[in-house]
Amino acid sequence: MAMVGLFWITEDSVYLGAEPVGTASGVRLTEDGVEPLGSGHGSSWSWAEVRRIEAADVAVRSGARRLASLAWDSVAVLVTGDGELPPAFTVRVETADGTEEVSVLSTAVGGVHTPDEYELSRTLLERITDSREVVGELLAWGRHHAAEGTPRREEREALLRKWAGAQLDL
Repeated sequence: MAMVGLFWITEDSVYLGAEPVGTASGVRLTEDGVEPLGSGHGSSWSWAEVRRIEAADVAVRSGARRLASLAWDSVAVLVTGDGELPPAFTVRVETADGTEEVSVLSTAVGGVHTPDEYELSRTLLERITDSREVVGELLAWGRHHAAEGTPRREEREALLRKWAGAQLDL
């Protein structure tokens, strides 16, 4: 399994946010559509039904602020012995019938994403909504590379740019 931007990619699945465990909520992206996971969520949607997917409430900080936040969290755990789950963010799936919100756990260490990874992930979500073949690209990458673990930041950003077809100057 590997974290790339807001995505958790395994050898056979792509999740927006962390892969849910047990009854935790989550969102799985498939070549057929979007599946909300966990109790209290409706049925899945085909890509023809999905108008937009949005990630909101994502913790985003610059590299230096992210490191400071991770250091502070590490000290807090050492002092109190009490670790916390990574922060959650909201995934909104918009269809003709309305918008459903699903809370998912962050994939990033400490739950904080860099601005570049966040913006590239948002661009990729737009492309996925427009072309379901993109999920196939992520799944193919996962089959060949997810077992290697999370790539370094530069490689993650390069993958996001490739998948998003991004010409962004971030």
